[in-house]
Amino acid sequence: MHLKRAVTIFLAAFAFVQAEDSLPDYRFVPLNSLTESIEVETPYGLPRELLPLWDSLSIKQKAAQMVMVYMTPASFMLEHEFGGYLVMKNHLKNLDKFTENIRTVNDSMRIKPLVAADQEGGLVNRISVISPKWEHTPSAKQMRTMSEDSIRALAQRIGAVLDSVGINLNLAPVLDPAKDSHGKHSFMEESKRSWGEDTTNAPKVRAFVQGMRESNVACVSKHFPGYDSWTNSDHQIAVSSTPKAKVAKNVEFFRTLSSDIPVTMMSSVSFVRISSRPAVFEPKIVKMARDMSPETVILTDDLWGVSLRAWVSGNERVRSKNYPAKDFRKLVRTALMAGNDMFMITYPQKAVEMVNYLAALSKQSKYYRERIEESSARILKMKYKAGLIK
Repeated sequence: MHLKRAVTIFLAAFAFVQAEDSLPDYRFVPLNSLTESIEVETPYGLPRELLPLWDSLSIKQKAAQMVMVYMTPASFMLEHEFGGYLVMKNHLKNLDKFTENIRTVNDSMRIKPLVAADQEGGLVNRISVISPKWEHTPSAKQMRTMSEDSIRALAQRIGAVLDSVGINLNLAPVLDPAKDSHGKHSFMEESKRSWGEDTTNAPKVRAFVQGMRESNVACVSKHFPGYDSWTNSDHQIAVSSTPKAKVAKNVEFFRTLSSDIPVTMMSSVSFVRISSRPAVFEPKIVKMARDMSPETVILTDDLWGVSLRAWVSGNERVRSKNYPAKDFRKLVRTALMAGNDMFMITYPQKAVEMVNYLAALSKQSKYYRERIEESSARILKMKYKAGLIK
């Protein structure tokens, strides 16, 4: 028995040696040739092309990317390196001064800013001061009756006007519902700003967004998860008693277009069936926006708005500039912890304080630093895709 077993083992070993010549030999493969095929993970999923820029930025510069400030002189913008400008109609009245300001910033800053304006059409028409030709642009309600090709062509022409003066981000379209939870026309519908009550008009909205994109202008969907209150939330916190199921239905319009629209603006409305907090400050609602797409840049509305500052301080009689520093820090921290990426503010000096405070928070804990870096990276990726970083 022992002899038979030995012969069997010998024959098996001989067969393996013969077969070994036909097997691939992995023993002498250089280590570097193996690692070349392994994709190295980058911080926050940044494109590899952005890594030199990312590594060169201080945490303060990264925090500055998170701020969209009311348009200021180029010298102020260059000093503080904010991530975005907010342009209003009065800025466009002196077009030569405006375009020179933008040109100076773009020529001097390593990271070009997002230059944003509300060009919805209808009542919200920033380019009406540029030329009499644009004094009357169709509202969203009017565009809903147009064909997709007509909408796209119109958006392309309007986008070309925006692009010609240096505006690269349109704070439109309005995806707020045309009807409130009781089936009545909403404030946005009465203002002719809404694109409809459900996803039916998504192809037409997509045509609008595509036309803008063809003229180098990105779009922003607003006001998540769907402004359906009759109160003006700029002056006091608007309250909505919309049931959760209806809120979820309103969100579908945003979700359907999330792959077409890179930025979503949060609402300041308080949806009390979900939370007593304004939507922009409620992590659960901001997460609903984030869940649509991990790369969507989530933008606040104006954080210097009276209603949001009053909510943070618990004082209904907030005045424009007399706002306690501790309340302002709380406002910034609340917006950050809710999950917003970019903070809009119409008070330039407070924008400087905002950046300084974000940088200070980053030194307090790893959590704050990672939150700031996460949002900054998301904004840089969006700018890179839009061609603002070469």
